[in-house]
Amino acid sequence: MSSITEWEPKAELHRYLQDGREALLWKLDGLSEYNIRRPLTPTGTNLLGLVKHVASVEIGYFGDTFGRPLGELLPWFAADAEPNADMWATADESREWIVALYRRVWEHSDATIATRPLEAVGHVPWWPEERRAVTLHRVLIHLIAETHRHAGHADIVRELIDGVVGHRPTNDNMAGGDAAWWESYRSRLEEVAREAGRH
Repeated sequence: MSSITEWEPKAELHRYLQDGREALLWKLDGLSEYNIRRPLTPTGTNLLGLVKHVASVEIGYFGDTFGRPLGELLPWFAADAEPNADMWATADESREWIVALYRRVWEHSDATIATRPLEAVGHVPWWPEERRAVTLHRVLIHLIAETHRHAGHADIVRELIDGVVGHRPTNDNMAGGDAAWWESYRSRLEEVAREAGRH
């Protein structure tokens, strides 16, 4: 397998993908089994389900699309699987198993990325026929967007659970301020929203 050198455009795309992957997994740290599974939106969004979903998406785009299926039978891909089965974890699907699956997917995907040029063409079987042919470059951009989108969902869900915020443990990327400052800030935004709503 060829390596991806740091200054190549492909390496930059890969770095952004990996940043999103790690940000998503970090949101599970320190939480109970209950909290990583709690549905915190009307549509059931939950942290472990987001990881399971993103792993499932990545399997398809970097695996099947380029003729490299992962080779694992996953029940939520079965024809008779219930709707949204990839968006939540059953009681038998442990955190450790889903995280390990995601990491295996990374390794499989990274081999696809490392061994093909950005111009390599694959075919997305579930897209309309006229759009199925895609380059690795396009798939990388698609997966960066998908991963970071769901990492953003995880940011909000985690904040609702215990107030933990930010991009990563070493760089939260948040404005400085203690709890009192944030409460004052939030109250001011509420006042502005109410005022705007009266106009």
